[in-house]
Amino acid sequence: MLLQRKAIATPLIICVSILGIGLIQFLQLQTLIDSKKSASLETLKKEIKSEHLRLSFLKKMPTFSYKNLIADLVYLNFLQYFGDDEVRDKTGYSLSPEYFEVILERDPRFLAAYRSLSISTSLYAAMPERTIALSEKGLKSISPSVPERSYYVWRYKGVDELLFLGNAKAAQQSFAMAANWASKFSDPESQLIANTSQRTAEFLSRNPNSKYAQISTWSMVLNNHADERTQKRAIKEIEALGGKIVTTPEGTNKIIFPPKD
Repeated sequence: MLLQRKAIATPLIICVSILGIGLIQFLQLQTLIDSKKSASLETLKKEIKSEHLRLSFLKKMPTFSYKNLIADLVYLNFLQYFGDDEVRDKTGYSLSPEYFEVILERDPRFLAAYRSLSISTSLYAAMPERTIALSEKGLKSISPSVPERSYYVWRYKGVDELLFLGNAKAAQQSFAMAANWASKFSDPESQLIANTSQRTAEFLSRNPNSKYAQISTWSMVLNNHADERTQKRAIKEIEALGGKIVTTPEGTNKIIFPPKD
């Protein structure tokens, strides 16, 4: 009877401990957000350093079979961090890859995390190499069917390789893999991704330095449920490449491409 009680109590204690750590992180990060109006830059930097230490601890902390729970808690912390525009304007986004090292190490099949990784780390933290390295590591634990729509990870990787590294060859291979994985499914979304990814891969193979391809890829970013900041950045990049954005009567964005190069 005593052994049975221990067997039940031990996982419960571990779970409560992990939840406690997550709650502490949540409250500490919330304190930073609440005090942002009066905090000095020096104070904010100290808080960021403290958060970095907490994330470093989580990287090393045993998971006790609660990997997904830890990943979810840290992802919630990240959303608070990333969404605080006022503080990020002062301190930048350097912690973004640190969050995702914890998240994707614990749950490499966390599909939504890859999209956030690409936007936060490549676009805002200007660390596309870290994004691609984390994506490549995560892809070792992913298959075409697990998680559902896993082909998006290859798409995000291709976007980063083309737009932020200028590596058209690597991007071509990533889009080809996205097409291959998506083609295994018959639903409309998967077939659409398969077709568009294949066309992008073929176009890059013929025109590796094409502005047209870059505009098309920025349009993926623009139309990928992007937040307002990301939309503005994508529109700015499209216009810089010679494209134009026209808003239709339905309120959607239509891209007018320059002559193909």
